[in-house]
Amino acid sequence: MSELFTELPIGKFFENVVEKQPDHEFIIYPDRNLRFTYKEFDERVDNLAKGMLSIGIEPGDRVGIWAKNVPEWLTFMFACAKIGAAIVTVNTAYQSHELEYVLGQSEMKAIGMTDGFRDTSYFDIIHELVPEMLTSARGNLNSEKFPHLKYIIHVGQEKHRGMFNTNELLLLGMNYDEEKYQKIKDAVTQYDVINMQYTSGTEGFPKGVMLTSRNILNDGYYIGENMNYTEKDKLLLQVPLFHCFGTVLGVMAVITHCSTMVVLEEYDPLLAISSIQKEKCTSIYGVPTMFIGMMNHPMFEMFDMSSLRTGIMAGSTCPVETMKDAINKMNMKEITSVYGLTEAGPGFTQTNAADSFEKKINTVGRKFPNIEVKIVDPETGEELGPGETGEIMCRGFNVMKGYYNMPEKTAETIEPDGWLHSGDLATVDEDGYYSIVGRIKDMIIRGGENIYPREIEEYLFTHECVQDVQVAGIPDEKYGEIVGAFIIKEPGYDDVTEADIRDFCIGSIARYKVPKYVFFVDEFPLTTSGKIQKYKLGEIGLKLLDERRERGEL
Repeated sequence: MSELFTELPIGKFFENVVEKQPDHEFIIYPDRNLRFTYKEFDERVDNLAKGMLSIGIEPGDRVGIWAKNVPEWLTFMFACAKIGAAIVTVNTAYQSHELEYVLGQSEMKAIGMTDGFRDTSYFDIIHELVPEMLTSARGNLNSEKFPHLKYIIHVGQEKHRGMFNTNELLLLGMNYDEEKYQKIKDAVTQYDVINMQYTSGTEGFPKGVMLTSRNILNDGYYIGENMNYTEKDKLLLQVPLFHCFGTVLGVMAVITHCSTMVVLEEYDPLLAISSIQKEKCTSIYGVPTMFIGMMNHPMFEMFDMSSLRTGIMAGSTCPVETMKDAINKMNMKEITSVYGLTEAGPGFTQTNAADSFEKKINTVGRKFPNIEVKIVDPETGEELGPGETGEIMCRGFNVMKGYYNMPEKTAETIEPDGWLHSGDLATVDEDGYYSIVGRIKDMIIRGGENIYPREIEEYLFTHECVQDVQVAGIPDEKYGEIVGAFIIKEPGYDDVTEADIRDFCIGSIARYKVPKYVFFVDEFPLTTSGKIQKYKLGEIGLKLLDERRERGEL
């Protein structure tokens, strides 16, 4: 193992970058021409950190942030990092039930929140869950349901009953004792939990993944290295900050390379392509559906993409044609893909900017430095060789500290010797390039035959009518599961039928892999971070089959 990139906590590391290049642009919001240099941003962070300390937030506390990619989101994150508090990233799409769970499970002491997201009022939800805030003086909250929760902060300028706002905290911070602040900062280490991400909860309740500065700073550095980031790069960041894609692959890769972020509050294809041209972005991140949305926008051809060179397409399977289009239409000749999971910091393999197109579309690259990776038989735990399919596991600086207040779940996921289970099936070739063939639970078992959805999806992508496709198992009395294909059509292919798709497959892939049912859909069920919720497709398939039966089509 080589020497790790840094052993500094995020706060100290960032201050070193500020000292090195105080006047370099750090954050740009192109839709309102809001710009912060590294120094300007750091000054706001310091004032917010001191403001949080002044009201009673302490090292080790957990502070939630429930908002889109607003300018203060990152201010809260870095302020928490400086004082050794953990920022708890709350999914913007959460409703009352989900927020109730996270507030309680994380033992959150404070939460910063905006007014709402789309048609969801965060105020209505917080009033429902914490009615005491309407009758409590700020800082004296005593919630029956959430005894740990003491402070609710409005991320904005408006004043609301029972809530502080960010402007007040910034002002309070200006009067906080500097010597005391410095002592608190000096006590923070790289091993302190400074970020808690809640998994999507596809299996039971979400789990709070505890990540340290050591985890995410170094992970971000290696991600940026694979894209050849320098201080001259500008990343268009349109993926959510509440997800590791935003905070680690984005923010940590940027600060470890002294680069610049061009931030969108939320994904908007027209704003994205216009911002690339306006700010001359060199890099952009997104899940495949985002890239498809940008390139299919009717005004796409009006904008200049020539400044782009690299970026990341990740979060779900990257279709070959979408990758080709990103390279050819968006000039992303050095595009990469990252593989990992939140528990792994999140990334531990990545294709390199210089890798061949074949490697970029067929693999998720090679492992990062200072991380061990192996493929094991899911049943026996025996390590497998090149070309053999098994569970991909990793061990190293990137592995989470554990799940918050879930020691048993932690023990199930991390072996005593430090190896982290991914739950994903993969192969590795002789050159050390890994390929993900599916999730263990996504694998379709049809009458004893193991079927990997990715293989069928890649074949279906070669049909001219297919814009996007997902393959999932549909429960079946006879076979246990059967293959279902969910297809979003390209415009102009209304005449293509289910039978046409099946005929396209017969003779080209094994019969047991041919989709028994084909469903033409307008969209896939997505998480707010853009990942496809494949586990829901089986349920959707059963519902659509019931509708066909009612119409007498089956």
